[in-house]
Amino acid sequence: MTQGGAARRTVLGAAVLAAGGGMAGLSAGSASAAGGTQAAAETAYEAEARHGGGYRDLPVPLVIGHRGACGYRPEHTLGSYQLALDLGADVVEQDLVPTKDGHLVCRHENEIGGTTDVADHPEFASRRTTKSIDGVSVTGWFTEDFTLAELKTLRAKERIPAVRQRNTLYDGRWDVPTFEEVLRWADREGKRRGKRVWLHVETKHPTYFRSLGLGLEEPLAKLLRRYGRDGRGAPLFLQSFEPSSIQRLSRLVSAPRVVLLSAAGTRPWDFEQAKDPRTVSDLVKPEGLKWIAGFAQGIGPTMDLILPRDAAGRLGAPTTLVKDAHAQGLVLHPYTARNENTFLPAEYRKGTDPNAYGDAFGAFKKYFEQGIDGIFTDNADTGLLAAEAFRPGRGR
Repeated sequence: MTQGGAARRTVLGAAVLAAGGGMAGLSAGSASAAGGTQAAAETAYEAEARHGGGYRDLPVPLVIGHRGACGYRPEHTLGSYQLALDLGADVVEQDLVPTKDGHLVCRHENEIGGTTDVADHPEFASRRTTKSIDGVSVTGWFTEDFTLAELKTLRAKERIPAVRQRNTLYDGRWDVPTFEEVLRWADREGKRRGKRVWLHVETKHPTYFRSLGLGLEEPLAKLLRRYGRDGRGAPLFLQSFEPSSIQRLSRLVSAPRVVLLSAAGTRPWDFEQAKDPRTVSDLVKPEGLKWIAGFAQGIGPTMDLILPRDAAGRLGAPTTLVKDAHAQGLVLHPYTARNENTFLPAEYRKGTDPNAYGDAFGAFKKYFEQGIDGIFTDNADTGLLAAEAFRPGRGR
């Protein structure tokens, strides 16, 4: 596959350079050639930044690196994001939560006991506490109780070591990145590759944080404007499980927006707080999708809303969600495809080890057959190889 092959060559090339002492081993002629190639890549990047297409020009189905490449590296680290890009992901995802002093950092949750070494820091032991987050009691350490400087003393670690024991090799290799650091990384990588790096950015628990005086949308919009990612053609999706957060962002920036949708009977937390009686079941009906299309360009449903599972964990008959969403002009980016048996539908599991890889390609094929526009996956390389058969011009 073209993208994957190029990515692997990039990784191997970097390894060769590192083993040989970096640029010191290059001759003057080869260094000059490398410089010329990099200059050409930067020129191509600048041209695409000025005239690049919008989200409708992305490959379909596109592959979104879920929390980076968290099937292989601790999630939401620059190492995870870099690997997702090197593996060929079309888009790389970040989740945003705030620090006590208002900086946006990349964590899937504001509770960081499971994804950092904070428990090993005696100076922070007294900050362990219990909070109600969107109606759920959670005990641990929370980003909103730390300044950015304090958070930067921590190191990231694997969230599910029992499932991904090999990922623990990388515990402590990276810190918790700020979103601004990610934006700078994306710009550097875009210039190096001659192509804009697409991001998929989620506001986490926005109603909860606004109640603390730490609203997410305004500082996020400020950063997007600073780095030129606020326009209609910006290489970035904004996403949230709370529709009101997407509505707020729609008034601040023009970048494409996606409403995330959880299980059918659940209610978004902002609906709970506003006494809005609608559930996700209402939002996936044609009238709900029409309402979403008034302020968003897509939806990110759990895959179960497209292919429900029965009591045995096997996939059932597809719903009409893909057809209904497309009828409203919405793209669909469902979540989340993973390689391990424990996450796969029952008919695609292999053997009895829940942590072993199952028939992920079979599952991806089934998902793509539904006509989705993209998918979140922990394993971008697997997803890309499966997606190629469904992209225009490729045989199935």
